[in-house]
Amino acid sequence: MDQDSHCTAERELLEAVSRITTFSTTTPSDKEQNQPHTEISCQVRKENPEKDDLKDSSASLSPNSSMTTKELQEYWRNEKRQCKQVKLIFEIPSTRIVEHHLSKYVMYKIIILQTGSFDSNKSVIERRYSDFEKLHRNLLEEFSEEMEDVTFPKKTLTGNFTEEIINERKLAFKDYLRLLYSMKCIRRSKKFIDFLTRPELQEAYGCLRGGQYTKALEILLEVIGLQARLTRGNPVSIVPTLCAIVVCHKDLENPASAFEYGEKALSRLCMHTSHKYYIPLLETMITLAYELGKDFLSLQEKLEEWKAKKDPIRIFTLKELAVHEYVQ
Repeated sequence: MDQDSHCTAERELLEAVSRITTFSTTTPSDKEQNQPHTEISCQVRKENPEKDDLKDSSASLSPNSSMTTKELQEYWRNEKRQCKQVKLIFEIPSTRIVEHHLSKYVMYKIIILQTGSFDSNKSVIERRYSDFEKLHRNLLEEFSEEMEDVTFPKKTLTGNFTEEIINERKLAFKDYLRLLYSMKCIRRSKKFIDFLTRPELQEAYGCLRGGQYTKALEILLEVIGLQARLTRGNPVSIVPTLCAIVVCHKDLENPASAFEYGEKALSRLCMHTSHKYYIPLLETMITLAYELGKDFLSLQEKLEEWKAKKDPIRIFTLKELAVHEYVQ
């Protein structure tokens, strides 16, 4: 009896080992095991598109060994800034009626605030009904599907300047901008960003071309904050504006301020040395560094290194590049 019990126990043990072996040899393949994780990853990607996009945009960039310690520090500061999601809110607190020759229209004062920031970070611009109308037409051309349910306040045949109509449009345009900003593809589009920044930039560059550097600088310093917040995922896009600020400060004989903004621009171009502003900016920074008694040799080395790799070509000065921006 004891022998039978021993045999039975032995058979059960062998069967258990066999089951374990069978299970281990028939477990899903690596591909099958990873499938649920892939699905979860996709789901996370959909739930966190902003975070994912920031990761994708920075994946192609990495600090290189030729960067100085200061440049590396500035690079990582920029990277950290980009990782922080910026949310903007739009307010239209007031309006004013403009009468110019034979035309009459309403200007809407738009205040753009960064959430969780102090008033010093706000941007103030003015736009008229026709500006909003043009934006709406442009967005419909490019984002017809996304704009399908977006309503736009229509013109009325009479009463456009009554307090009631103006107040209704104030609220409608505020909701309109907030709705557009809530759609990632639209808030990152050139057409939306141009609506919020282009008129001011055109005015600033017009002043720069006319030698009105103080006025140009005032406008550029006002718009650069908004432009930076709107294009946070693409820091290179504000390089022309930073360089225009450098030109203004330099011509106003403020070399320290010119150098400060030049460093900001250069840090955004450290991974984009083929950018048309890179060499003109580098040459300007060498001149400013020499004038201020700063280290210009490392900048000179970068310039010589670039020239050794490239065929000799006509390089415009920083000012020549700046005055050609926003000509049309």
